[in-house]
Amino acid sequence: MNITVAGTGYVGLSISILLAQHNEVIACDIMQGKVDLINNRKSPIVDKEISEYLETRELHLTATCDKDVAYKSPDYVVIATPTNYDSEKNFFDTSSIENVLDVVEQKCPETTVVIKSTIPVGYTESLLKRYKIRNILFSPEFLREGHALYDNLYPSRIVVSYPKERPELSEKARKFAGLLHEGAIKKEVDVLTPNCTEAEAIKLFANTYLALRVAYFNELDTYAEVRGLNTSQIIEGISLDPRIGDFYNNPSFGYGGYCLPKDTKQLLANFNSVPQNLIQAIVDSNRTRKEFIAAQILAKRPNTVGIYRLTMKANSDNFRQSSIQDIMKILRGEGIRVVIYEPTLKSETFEKYPVNNELKSFISECDIILANRMSDDLQDVKDKVYTRDLYSRD
Repeated sequence: MNITVAGTGYVGLSISILLAQHNEVIACDIMQGKVDLINNRKSPIVDKEISEYLETRELHLTATCDKDVAYKSPDYVVIATPTNYDSEKNFFDTSSIENVLDVVEQKCPETTVVIKSTIPVGYTESLLKRYKIRNILFSPEFLREGHALYDNLYPSRIVVSYPKERPELSEKARKFAGLLHEGAIKKEVDVLTPNCTEAEAIKLFANTYLALRVAYFNELDTYAEVRGLNTSQIIEGISLDPRIGDFYNNPSFGYGGYCLPKDTKQLLANFNSVPQNLIQAIVDSNRTRKEFIAAQILAKRPNTVGIYRLTMKANSDNFRQSSIQDIMKILRGEGIRVVIYEPTLKSETFEKYPVNNELKSFISECDIILANRMSDDLQDVKDKVYTRDLYSRD
């Protein structure tokens, strides 16, 4: 199969590599620097398996910025472009998807389009009314930043959906699901081919449940800290219930990253006039947690607060929407000097905050150091560190 993948972020690059094991894949991006790295078999993002596969595996993969090359004659076009949440419109910004669809409609309208980007509920069905492209599928991704290719190789499930009003596309959905399954190492995988609107809901509700779990254990930790209780003892006693489980229960400064903040807000917007309390509470709980963390720091009356890493997860270089940034804004608003240690930043400032990537100097100038996840770098100065990390894992 000839497959074009639009976008080379975590989703796009991991799916490109997965499919390029058995198909001819062209990864198309608007950034020449990323294209050059991929063609030189170097990963533009931090992901162990992506780097390994690019460097050591035989892949039928090329990258380009040339749309004439990318959209010449693909059997499939996979769209994996970013859909950021627009707080003014209270909706996902889907313009990057529509930009690709405009190109497809012009250059290869008979191809089958598979949307991998996260989208609002009902979006795929709406495209059929706006575009002449008739073959549009939606396949939600369930990937972790820093482990995107691993999660494609060992998928929890494969979901490829088709529009309810186009039942004849069910076969195309099953065929594309087969391509994803073919590239995976794990072979015992549940494959679902629901309608598009249901698949869109699967994605948003799945991420919102994960956000709920983060919010739950964070509120437990807030309670324990205020009451002077041992958080880990409480979590251990709860997590031994097999219905709850000992996973995804490590307190943090709040859920962040690219997916959970925007997906919870989009799901909340999709509810519109549908009765709900819980979804709103999840969004509100995350804001309350960040305000609580900031209040705890302010109570210590520091002059300078250090931020150890803007990234919120281990093995990630992505700090989009990291919860620490909202805490930083609160502290700065109260007149506290905030300095950042973030080795992935090469500039001397970030959003007007000073950056000090000389670790010893950074430690010495800070009264308190905020670390969402504890690190060996800080073991010798634990007395300076404020963290809610109990288990040294995400």
